[in-house]
Amino acid sequence: MDKKYAAYICTGCGIGDAVNVEELVGVVTGSGVGECKTHAALCSAEGLGVIKADIDGGVNTVVIGACSPRVMTEEFDFGKDKIVARASLREQVAWCRPAEAKPDFTQELASDYMRMACVRAKKCELPEPFQLEQVNKKVLVVGGGVAGLTAAREASKSGCQVTIIEAAAQLGGKAVNWRKQFPSKSPWTDLEEPTVPAMVAAVEADGNITVRTNTEVARIGGAPGAFKLTTKATGTKSEWDAPAKVGVDEQEKIDKGELANPNEGLKRYDEANPDAEDFGAVILATGWTPADVSEYEHLGAGKLDKVVTNAQFEKMAKEGKVPANVVFIQSPGGEEHDRDFPYCNSVTSMVTLKQAKYVCEDNADGKAYILYQHMRTPGSMELFYKSAQNTDGIFMTKATVTGVSEDGGSLVVAAKDTLLGEDLALKADMVVLAAGMVPTTAAKPTVNLAYRQGPAFLDLDLFDGYADSHFICFPYETRRTGVYACGGVRKAMTMEETIDDATGAALKAIQCMESADRGVSVHPRSGDATYPEFFMQRCTQCKRCTEECPFGAIDDDPKGTPLPNPTRCRRCGTCMGACPERIIGFKDYNIDLIGSMIKAIEVPDDDEDKLRILALVCENDAYPALDMAAMRRHPLNNLIRFIPVRCLGSVNMAWIKDAMSAGMDGAILLGCKFGDDYQCHFVKGSELADRRMINIAETMKSLGIEPERVKAQQVAISDFNEVATVLQDFVEEIIGMGPNPFKGF
Repeated sequence: MDKKYAAYICTGCGIGDAVNVEELVGVVTGSGVGECKTHAALCSAEGLGVIKADIDGGVNTVVIGACSPRVMTEEFDFGKDKIVARASLREQVAWCRPAEAKPDFTQELASDYMRMACVRAKKCELPEPFQLEQVNKKVLVVGGGVAGLTAAREASKSGCQVTIIEAAAQLGGKAVNWRKQFPSKSPWTDLEEPTVPAMVAAVEADGNITVRTNTEVARIGGAPGAFKLTTKATGTKSEWDAPAKVGVDEQEKIDKGELANPNEGLKRYDEANPDAEDFGAVILATGWTPADVSEYEHLGAGKLDKVVTNAQFEKMAKEGKVPANVVFIQSPGGEEHDRDFPYCNSVTSMVTLKQAKYVCEDNADGKAYILYQHMRTPGSMELFYKSAQNTDGIFMTKATVTGVSEDGGSLVVAAKDTLLGEDLALKADMVVLAAGMVPTTAAKPTVNLAYRQGPAFLDLDLFDGYADSHFICFPYETRRTGVYACGGVRKAMTMEETIDDATGAALKAIQCMESADRGVSVHPRSGDATYPEFFMQRCTQCKRCTEECPFGAIDDDPKGTPLPNPTRCRRCGTCMGACPERIIGFKDYNIDLIGSMIKAIEVPDDDEDKLRILALVCENDAYPALDMAAMRRHPLNNLIRFIPVRCLGSVNMAWIKDAMSAGMDGAILLGCKFGDDYQCHFVKGSELADRRMINIAETMKSLGIEPERVKAQQVAISDFNEVATVLQDFVEEIIGMGPNPFKGF
């Protein structure tokens, strides 16, 4: 691309009051990007007209100094064939000035941002979308319960061909054993007849849907738009059953020839299955299984025939075998007196209320006793709870169950700490334990992916086995692009919630296939046409990119050479941050581009008051928090220079080393929270950056520089009222240490 530049500075929104605009124009023209024009409102029709007129005259690379690049995105979008580099002069200069800010400090801040924008314009290249030769737009639905049936129907309505893989002999999942359903309409008090048979009939009559029962997934390989499926009969073994994830230790054994390389298996998979079915996206709807309650022997689980789980009781109720006197136990009691059974939730609470009603419906003098620690009935289901409270024969109390024993032909349930203020000994014909809903992904890999990083979704233990990637911002997403989860495999849900969830997953699957067809990414960088490019001649086969990619986008050959799968890629740049040889980059985001922006920051070497601190800021949480802080006019220290990054996982430590070598006095990385508050949009980015900081600290020690000059800080998008204080505290630490000893060299 032969670039023709033009630059524009907005003087509105307080920018013209904060800086000397004419001086700033001189900085821009001195950066080699041609003429620089000013306007009182660049986002206005008149201001945009000035830019568009220049574009009509041949300008194809635009530098804009105005508001944050997070706003006015449509106004300053001049087409896919134009490059636009923006400097945030409003939020990061004019709106966040400390009251005591000196004019020269503010001017230098604005000048640095304009220089960096000019560098970005020079270094940035237009993306060339990665296009598959052919994108398959068939949808695979794994699981034929309520979630799978709904997802298949919704995808079919959009015109997609769909295949359902179901392990059982019939469709319907666990819902085929339901006697009644929860109320779905006002007055929210009456149980309803099951609608699952009608859902099954609709799917079986749909010409766009192929159903394969008694079938399981043997292996899924490929990538969005080009997945390949092999299947097996339910219950049979295949060479792909639960292969282990390869970690660092296993990889060392592979390198020494002590262990077979799993990638040979991937190669065998492709060679052995040339006729594998092709799909564009996968919907995971394998549901849940009842939690194992056999460990609670004091409740008679596994020992007493008349102690059953809620799932077993539901099947009995459908068959008309409901006894007249039943105790429903919601919590295990004993030492865990204040807890529920594992994986219990609002659904299991409502199931108990439903089943208690069965007892009263089937027996004129039936009695149902519900002993609980927590009763959860959200939303309109609170009316269902009240209807159960008002039902003659249903008794509820908070209680700690201490044991279940036999007494002749009956059971005796002992409980204490009740709301009644006295101990209880209840006789019952049957005891029902509220077994929780365990997602199928917690037990085994349900899709058996032919990926370098293993057949399942990584780090599922963090979500108690639920197949999710980012539970706050991106529902339905899994750690594997193109595989979308819904229903009980994602979280415990009622039937109505499952139907909504499956509809969302179907739409995501369709969106993914369309994105693959256009050569752009899915969430969170939806529509991004860039993808990582590798300069393989310098690759040392260190495998860090394959190990650290959060989404399994990179396989490798037997030697360890990366084998990228661009349609799996979410464009986070974690591979770029991991690479010690700096061979990975994007057209508009790479080591050289960001490194050059850092070098564009002027570092005074003769003024101890004018320290320079680099802040590499995650574009998903921390950067928006900074913008919102500025909107509230929270002062941000003007010794700091902010550069947005796609994710802290993309931060190559070479940027930090170069910044410190150039005399920068400190560097701070602001990224999403991780750990218990697992909020990183790219799953592992902040955590990886935090680990890499250890290496930086060691390097700085060897150079005689205080390691405290570099810091990683977790910042949520909601921390806009605190982020200014976080930054000020770091600045004061740097001031206390004084200038970087490398300054001036």
